[in-house]
Amino acid sequence: MPAPFGEQLQEARRRAGDPLADAVPSHVTLMPPTPLARVGEPEFTEHLRAVAGSAEPFRMTLQGTGTFRPVSPVVFVAVAEGIAPCERLEAMVRSGPVHRDLEFPYHPHVTIAHGVDEAALDRAFEDLAGYRAQFEVAGFDLYLHGEDLVWRPVERFAFGGGGQVGDATPS
Repeated sequence: MPAPFGEQLQEARRRAGDPLADAVPSHVTLMPPTPLARVGEPEFTEHLRAVAGSAEPFRMTLQGTGTFRPVSPVVFVAVAEGIAPCERLEAMVRSGPVHRDLEFPYHPHVTIAHGVDEAALDRAFEDLAGYRAQFEVAGFDLYLHGEDLVWRPVERFAFGGGGQVGDATPS
């Protein structure tokens, strides 16, 4: 999530009292947390390079809020533009050497409250109901879960054949 939007949404997650606000940077998930133990990380990163190389930049618009309640105690900022490219990327990422079944159908979004009480979920939903951000998406990052339980970007993959564009800066 580019600046200043990532920071804005991270702060919204803190205001909601989400216990993971400082452990999970603002993002749109392409693959849920998945152990890489069965396949080597280099094999997976090569797959991600190929996926990114076949994709084109696209515009993403985040607008308003949504929720997965009552199925899951989550409030999110909705992806209003860029859904189809996210869905294509998600399918391509999961078609590689790491198999990952999904608990729920894929729905691109940015979580702003998860696992907090109903009143906090309601406040988060209302506080960002008018939120809007628009930006160009030109690649994606691979995040690893550290021993300190914080997710950090470790590699960035550029769209359009650019492959790796360098290490991402940890949030």
